[in-house]
Amino acid sequence: MELISLGAGPARHSVSVTGVLVDDKGRALLTRRRDNQRWEPPGGVLELAESIEDGLRREVREETGLSVDPVALTGVYKNMARGIIGLVFRCRILAGQLTVNDEVTEFQWATAGEVARIVSEAQAVRVLDALHGNATPAIRQHDGVKLV
Repeated sequence: MELISLGAGPARHSVSVTGVLVDDKGRALLTRRRDNQRWEPPGGVLELAESIEDGLRREVREETGLSVDPVALTGVYKNMARGIIGLVFRCRILAGQLTVNDEVTEFQWATAGEVARIVSEAQAVRVLDALHGNATPAIRQHDGVKLV
């Protein structure tokens, strides 16, 4: 991914998108990442020429096999250590079937309590904010693992 510099130095931020898919029991879909075996919601880095919604749909489809529609922006998060701005959306499933792939080894529908136990704090807060469905999106900072 190429970043564009707007000043004298190199670009310092990238943007990620995350989809929190919620089932009819109020559980969120988690993916187990193949590279580090961590549980996280599906998502990834937005490509430069891609719209936010298209990038979200692409990332969720690549990691889950599901087509989704973003329902609401639920939070904006900044990884202070890596300069990544994360946009998190609650999504509804339109079609597809969960399919493991090069990035994901398994899936789990998790309650809020399960999310808090098995997902790193920096990722869990994204899912929990989406599950709570507040009218105003959360704005939070973290160091990649813990909130700061």
